[in-house]
Amino acid sequence: MSVKVANAYRAVATSLSESTSESRVRVVSLSQVPRWGDAGHRNSVAYESEEPLLSTSDSADPLASITSVASTSYGTPSKFPVDHEINSKIYIWRGVPWNLEVDAVVNSTNENLDEDHSSPGLHATAGPTLAEECATLGGCRTGMAKVTSGHDLPARRVMHTVGPKYAAKYHTAAENALSHCYRSCLELLIEEGLQSIAMDCIYTEAKNYPRESAAHVAIRTVRRFLEKQKDKITAVVFCTTKASDTEIYQRLLPFYFPRDKDEEQAAISKLPADVGDENGGAIIDERKIRIQPLPKKAPSKPPRAPVDLPASNVGLIRRNSSYLDSYLDPAFMSPIRDPDQRREELWEKSAQSQSGWNCFKMLGFGNFGGLLLSPVEEYSLHSRYLSRANSLNLSDIAEMKILYRGGVDSEGRPIMVVVGAHFLLRCLNLERFVHYVVKEFEPLIQKPYSIVYFHSAASLQLRPDLGWIRRLQQILGRKHQRNLHAIYVLHPTFHLKASIFALQLFVDSAVWKKVVYVDWLLQLFKYVPREQLTIPDFVFQHDIEVNGGKGLVVDPRTKFVVNPRQ
Repeated sequence: MSVKVANAYRAVATSLSESTSESRVRVVSLSQVPRWGDAGHRNSVAYESEEPLLSTSDSADPLASITSVASTSYGTPSKFPVDHEINSKIYIWRGVPWNLEVDAVVNSTNENLDEDHSSPGLHATAGPTLAEECATLGGCRTGMAKVTSGHDLPARRVMHTVGPKYAAKYHTAAENALSHCYRSCLELLIEEGLQSIAMDCIYTEAKNYPRESAAHVAIRTVRRFLEKQKDKITAVVFCTTKASDTEIYQRLLPFYFPRDKDEEQAAISKLPADVGDENGGAIIDERKIRIQPLPKKAPSKPPRAPVDLPASNVGLIRRNSSYLDSYLDPAFMSPIRDPDQRREELWEKSAQSQSGWNCFKMLGFGNFGGLLLSPVEEYSLHSRYLSRANSLNLSDIAEMKILYRGGVDSEGRPIMVVVGAHFLLRCLNLERFVHYVVKEFEPLIQKPYSIVYFHSAASLQLRPDLGWIRRLQQILGRKHQRNLHAIYVLHPTFHLKASIFALQLFVDSAVWKKVVYVDWLLQLFKYVPREQLTIPDFVFQHDIEVNGGKGLVVDPRTKFVVNPRQ
């Protein structure tokens, strides 16, 4: 009996030791990781954790409407054309990179290279000797990278880099620092004579960097680097440990690494305006080199008699102005308009409008001064606001229900609903509201849409002046103006009609002539079906109070019924 017990204990101990040794090291070769350019991996990502990936139904597929997008984008040059050789070097892996059999892995850490601030699981997998080697490096600056041995990891090297702390006020500096993190790791890889690298997300929750904005920087920096050094690198593995990061990378990779012409054309309309410089970093106009044209040539003088020169000076005869001009590119000497000059003009125009007599201000319409923006400037302005809006938490603005999505109008166009009475100017941050408007309107303005504005009881609230509305229109851009079908205004007042008339005369007649005044709800339902709108209860009450016996209105959602005869 004792022999049987001993054998049973021995079997359990053996199984436990085997399972422990098996779970300690599970090396994953590069051949087991999906390659981005391979067919059949359009929506698949290998993962080692048990947490399921986000389903495709939970997030919009950027390539779902490829046909319609491609039909309108052909002819526009792509900033990231299809390159199958580069795509063959990109891999995506769901899980930590510490068990991947690659030449190097990336560790996101702090300036002191502390174990407590390193990427989770690295030091536990690599062993205690990694921390000892990190202590000898003397720290690392933000945006830079340092290399150590891989120790107990399957990887030969560990690239330690320090990501930036994010603050919206210093967005450009953080973007450049993050781009430099990825670029420094790739440069170190080549310096060490290595060819494959696995990168987890360098940006961390503790440093508050918006994850989607950071993913744009990471992916485009790798793309730009491979365009220049693709012969020296065989594999770059993007590693994600969270479902949210996985969804972001699945959605953004086709924009920067398109696998066919359809993906390339779809990216043209979906990429942000600012996709960085030739290295993937942020573009700063103020730091561009500005080259003044050369002075005009003096009138030609009659030729002089030839003079004998030493043999060493014969070459100087050829170096005259005409010889130099033949080698100067006119496009190189004629850059875009000086941004400092443009900014000075804006300041002067703003100062004149504030100091001079302004009849619009006297009438309460606000300041219509300022230079008209060019299409390029409007596009850049809209892109900056959209990028900033995507990084902000605007839930407090959303809860005010000033602006929200409706259904579709009678012709199938999407509807944006605006409630004037909810616009409480005294307790509203207008700048944050503008960011919210830009973010909410972005999906709509890509195609024809309509606006329903409830002015019911809004005359009792303070409203922004028309100068502010003009500025908002500039931020939304020309695509908003072009695709806007109509603005249905319910319960307009005389003052509102006068304001819109002023906008037609002095701001934009093309947009504000699309306003359709609607005096009562039943008339609005001819343009927009009732079931497509979420209408506040006070709008029904206001409709009865203003219009009296012009119809009994029943809200099927709240069963709110008002009989005008009572």
